[in-house]
Amino acid sequence: MTIGLILACLFGLLLAGVPVAFALGSLGLAMLWLGGFSPLMAPQAILSTLDGFILLAVPLFLLMSNVLLKGGVGRDLFAAVQAWVGHWPGGLAVATILSCGIFAAISGSSVATAATIGTVAAPEMISRGYDRRFVYGLLAAGGTLGILIPPSIPLIIYGFVTEESVIALFLAGIGPGLGLIALFIVYSVVSARFFQSYAPVPAIGWRDRWRATGRALPSMLLALVILGGIYSGAFTPTEAAAIGFTLALLITGVLLRTLSLRALWEAIVDSMATTVAILLIIGGAKIFGKAITLYRIPQDISALIADHIANPLGLVLLVSLVLLMMGLVFEALSMVLIMTPVLLPAATGMGFDPIWFGIYMVVMVECALITPPVGLNLYVIQSVTRATLWDVSRGTLPFLALMLVMVVLLYLWPALALYIPFKL
Repeated sequence: MTIGLILACLFGLLLAGVPVAFALGSLGLAMLWLGGFSPLMAPQAILSTLDGFILLAVPLFLLMSNVLLKGGVGRDLFAAVQAWVGHWPGGLAVATILSCGIFAAISGSSVATAATIGTVAAPEMISRGYDRRFVYGLLAAGGTLGILIPPSIPLIIYGFVTEESVIALFLAGIGPGLGLIALFIVYSVVSARFFQSYAPVPAIGWRDRWRATGRALPSMLLALVILGGIYSGAFTPTEAAAIGFTLALLITGVLLRTLSLRALWEAIVDSMATTVAILLIIGGAKIFGKAITLYRIPQDISALIADHIANPLGLVLLVSLVLLMMGLVFEALSMVLIMTPVLLPAATGMGFDPIWFGIYMVVMVECALITPPVGLNLYVIQSVTRATLWDVSRGTLPFLALMLVMVVLLYLWPALALYIPFKL
C-alpha cells in the first residue's frame, strides 16, 4: 500500500509538470516529515552526496565532450571512418556506427554523440538514398553508445550510488559496448543490402584515406589515453576527465584550430547548465533515497520479489519490464538514481553481481533514451534532421529490439561484461 501511494504521488508530481529533481526532493522531504524523521536529514544527505570526489568527473567529461562537439571533431571522425568503410555495402551506415562508438569512447555523453555524428552523417546518408526512418533510428540508437562505452556518466553515477568501483564498471562496459556495435553493424549491412535502394559511395585512394585518418588521429588517441590511463591505474576516472578536457582543448584549439573563443564559451555554458541539472537531480534523488530507505521500501520490495519470483530469469524479466515502463517517464540519470537503491538489493539477493547489474541497467537505460515521450536522443535527432518525432521513433524500433537482444546475451553470457574487469 505504501509503495503504491508513493509511486502515485511521484507520478502525479511529474505529470503536473514538476521538474524531476524537485519532485524527488519534495516527495522525499514530505516522507521524512510524515514519518517523524528529522527534516535536517535532507540537507545533510545533499551535502554528503555533492562533496564526492568522483562526481567531479561529471562536469569535466561534459566539458570535454562539448569542446569536442563545438570543435567539429565529429566531422573528422566520420570522414576518416568513411574513407575506410564507406564503399562497403551499407558503408555509410557502418561508418556512422563506428564513428558513434569512437566518439562515445571520447565523450561519455549520449546526447553529444548523437548530436555530433548526427549533424554530419544524416545529410550524407539521406542524400545517398538511405531510408529516412532508418537513418533517424540509426543515429538515435548510435548515440546511446555514449553511456555504455566508457567513459560513461551513468556508470559514474551508478558507481557513486552503489560504492562499486567505477573503473571496474568502465571495463565491464567494453564487451557489451562492442557487442552492441556489432549488432548494429550487422543489421545495418543486411538492411542496406536487401531492403534499401541507395547510391554506393565510391572507394577513395590510399593517399586520401591516410590524410583523413591523420586529421582524426589526435581525437582517436585521446580515447586511447583516457581508457589506457584508467585501465592501467595511472589515473582515476576524475583525473582522466581532467586530462581529457585539457587534451580536447589542445586538439581543437591548438592542433586543429577549429575551436573559437565564442565556441569555447558556449561549451562552458552548456556544460554548466547540464552539470547543475544533473547535480540537482542527484540531490533530489538522495533525499528521496534516504526516505525510502528509512521506510524500508527496498527491503520490502526484495522480500516481495523473493516471495513471488523463484529464479533469476523471472527477476530479469520483471526488472526489464519495470525499467522499460520507467523509461517512458524518466530520463536516464533519474532512472539510475531512483531504481538502483530499490532493485539492487533484490538482484544481489538472487546472486547477480553488482557490476553486471550496473551494465544491465545501463543497457535498459539506453532503451529509455530512444523511447517517447522523454527519450532525449529522439529530440536531438529530431532537432538535427528537422524530422517528426513519429518518424524518429518509428526508426528506432529495430534498434530497440537489438538492445533487448543484448540484454538476453548478457543474461545468458555474464562473462560478456565480467571477463574484462575480473579476468584480464
